[in-house]
Amino acid sequence: MTQQQNSEAEKIELEHQAAKLFMRWYEHDTGNQIRHLWHNKPIKPDVSCQFEGARLDIEVAHLYGSEQEAMQILGRELSEQTRYELHQLQAVSDPHSRLLSALNRILASKASKHYKTKRVWLLIRNAHPAWSTDEIRALQHNIEVPIDHPFEQIWILGDFQGHTGIVQLYP
Repeated sequence: MTQQQNSEAEKIELEHQAAKLFMRWYEHDTGNQIRHLWHNKPIKPDVSCQFEGARLDIEVAHLYGSEQEAMQILGRELSEQTRYELHQLQAVSDPHSRLLSALNRILASKASKHYKTKRVWLLIRNAHPAWSTDEIRALQHNIEVPIDHPFEQIWILGDFQGHTGIVQLYP
């Protein structure tokens, strides 16, 4: 298997893990079933499932705090643009500001995407060990969800292992 194939397989595995953790918490918190996860091609969001008798697509993003963490999480080399953005985040020393900057950067980036689907949610998986669901909730009023975006709902998984639950960022 080539390095590119390894990277793609790791990316798919991370997306599936995030979606499974989210689905578990969503069912726990709402009592609504969300089932049958499968992966999509690039023109669609990362994964799909069955929700309320219909297809629901989920775009998955990972929230990280440093280049080293991102490389470990993604299992691959990073683009120059991603390196630049991570270095910018590291320059912000206050952890709350770093969390907010990183989260707002992901939201702005994903808001400009377009998907060939009727219904898509955004799931952000927090991968930074110093940030928690409680911290995300405390900063929730400062999170900048762009006005124009393709997502019906936006959620964040509070920690990488999925121990601390989910937070709805939009609506």
